[in-house]
Amino acid sequence: MSYHINHLKELESESIFILREVAAKFENPVLMFSGGKDSILMVHLAHKAFYPAKIPFTLLHVDTGHNFPETIEYRDGLVEKLGLKLIVGSVDEAIKNGLVTEEKGFDASRNGLQTAVLLDELEKGKFDAALGGARRDEEKARAKERFFSHRDEFGQWDPKNQRPELWNLFNNKHQIGEHFRVFPISNWTELDVWQYLAVEEVELPSLYFSHQREVFKREGTLLADCDYINKRPEEVVYVETVRCRTIGDMTCTGVWESDASTVEDIIKEISTTRMTERGGRTDDKRSETSMEDRKKHGYF
Repeated sequence: MSYHINHLKELESESIFILREVAAKFENPVLMFSGGKDSILMVHLAHKAFYPAKIPFTLLHVDTGHNFPETIEYRDGLVEKLGLKLIVGSVDEAIKNGLVTEEKGFDASRNGLQTAVLLDELEKGKFDAALGGARRDEEKARAKERFFSHRDEFGQWDPKNQRPELWNLFNNKHQIGEHFRVFPISNWTELDVWQYLAVEEVELPSLYFSHQREVFKREGTLLADCDYINKRPEEVVYVETVRCRTIGDMTCTGVWESDASTVEDIIKEISTTRMTERGGRTDDKRSETSMEDRKKHGYF
């Protein structure tokens, strides 16, 4: 399969430039890692940006305790392989300590509880920049972000008060207690990511490829059956051939009926689909402005 190599190289160059800018301009940056393809891409780009030196960023994973087991296995293997420092912010511990309160009911999810844990870890680590793998094509709220996106002393985001970025000049000035979210792959699309991962032959979690899994349908979305979800009496579990298009908390991450068993198969699949990448995320469906509301309060 042929790809637009020059286009991918331009995206790579832009992202590496931003990663190096972060390393040069901030005192204590951290790289957010979820185990999904975009954060895997971020680690791969950082590795290329600073090789043969080690990646100069600590990794931070906010663990809901309801992750796919394959995600944690992949995360730990990657950290060991590259010799990286990893901080795990635990939602389980935050619930036990009273920082957050567990949701109840059939639609309960820990996804929203990540915000308080993230802000707590950023404050404890005194991180002045948090690098993330969000892209502008994912969701309308994320399309409003700058490359260097300012957060106030409460970790909050004001989309109407972001700094202009002209000629790739990035303003990192901030007061004590404030920080920046930095998005080096903002200009990539889902298709760009997959094509680049194919060209670079990056190893990926097995969740992204077709496999058989016990699932059930909820409001038009297939969810993987697990002990973390309270099922309604009418929700019947059955076996289906599926894959994950995004990876997150099992309680809100929908799976996708698919026979795509290779990266090339996935590229063909997403090239023709009309459903958005986050179309199977139930957390995005709680309100019309669900993502933007969460981001204003500190969500990544």
